[in-house]
Amino acid sequence: MLKIKGTQFNSESGEEVMEFATEAKLYRKNDAIYLIYDESEFSGMPGCRTRLRLKDDEVQMKRVGKGIGDGHELKFRKGERFTTTYHTPFGPIELEVLTNELENTLLSDDGGQINIDYNISLKGLSEGRNKLNITLM
Repeated sequence: MLKIKGTQFNSESGEEVMEFATEAKLYRKNDAIYLIYDESEFSGMPGCRTRLRLKDDEVQMKRVGKGIGDGHELKFRKGERFTTTYHTPFGPIELEVLTNELENTLLSDDGGQINIDYNISLKGLSEGRNKLNITLM
């Protein structure tokens, strides 16, 4: 089981918190840990499956399936910027992520946490700061 808590901070609406729990698959492959879980209506991405790849000091997040977020991939590494194109029903938007902090204590099937603090920019639309906490129970 995973407990996922996302916090969004922005100047317009303040702080917004979303929390949910879901079942996940965990496996190891080539010195990396993978977590795979299905998104829900609550997360705003029903029909999508999220894959987290944890290796060394990096987390890669990829979403596949139907709906918003399909094919979307993000990379988080402390102090680094990642730029990608986010495809929406209204067309592509450039998305940039700057990872402020990254902590991964998930070392085995026994549990642990992933904490990511990052700034995100959807060019021309919005900017904000997010925190993502994923706990393996």
